[in-house]
Amino acid sequence: MLKDITLGQFYPTKSTIHSLDSRTKLFATLIFMVSIFVINNFWAYGIMFIAVIAVTKMSKIPVGYVVRGIKPLRWIILFTFVINVLFLRGDNVLWQLGVIKITEQGLNTAIFMAIRLILLVLGTSILTLTTSPIALTDGIENACSPLKKIGFPAHELAMMMTIALRFIPTLLDETDKIMKAQMSRGADFESKNIISRAKNMVPLLIPLFVSAFRRADELAIAMEARCYRGGENRTKMKQSVIGKNDKVAIFVTILFLGFSIASRFIA
Repeated sequence: MLKDITLGQFYPTKSTIHSLDSRTKLFATLIFMVSIFVINNFWAYGIMFIAVIAVTKMSKIPVGYVVRGIKPLRWIILFTFVINVLFLRGDNVLWQLGVIKITEQGLNTAIFMAIRLILLVLGTSILTLTTSPIALTDGIENACSPLKKIGFPAHELAMMMTIALRFIPTLLDETDKIMKAQMSRGADFESKNIISRAKNMVPLLIPLFVSAFRRADELAIAMEARCYRGGENRTKMKQSVIGKNDKVAIFVTILFLGFSIASRFIA
């Protein structure tokens, strides 16, 4: 299951999506996230899924590789679906057993929430899969640079977010190694008993936290040894430039936002 997590990983290949400026992809992802919650009908979500598949194809990333990122979150999606179905009330009752009621409004909302979570995972996964950590850092910093005039720590924020994303695959590998080591000592992480599985997580979490803090300390020492002092007076090997493809992508993104808003008024 740990290998199915795609968030924070970079898929190196040459494609139109990879060549876009990181600010363009950040803007498109933000608009995509807004559009997810603006749309309120099924046919528009169907078009959104088609758009996600099209972008994935353009990025030359296997669709199955991107979809695989949903698997670790399937229980969260299922839990959200069940909570909305059982506890959201409405007038049109579809099924009732005692105090338990399933209404049409609750079922529709549950389906919408599940679709939104799936699209949210797919959209953010495409962003990290097509953008290297360094480019993502530069993009976040450049996007937040106007706020520096009011004392906003744009560089520090971008660095923290990128380090967090960068270390997701590393921590997953570390978790996998610890799990195999503990399983060789008799730990059972696949028991059907929830209480037993929770107890067996203790010998996994403690070494993982120790390893995470050790890596953070080593990273801080390495950055200090290289005289890292934040973003002041630093130059960049690659300068961010908004090209023709970026302008086309921004225009298409704005059109997509307009479509999302218009879909609310179309039956």
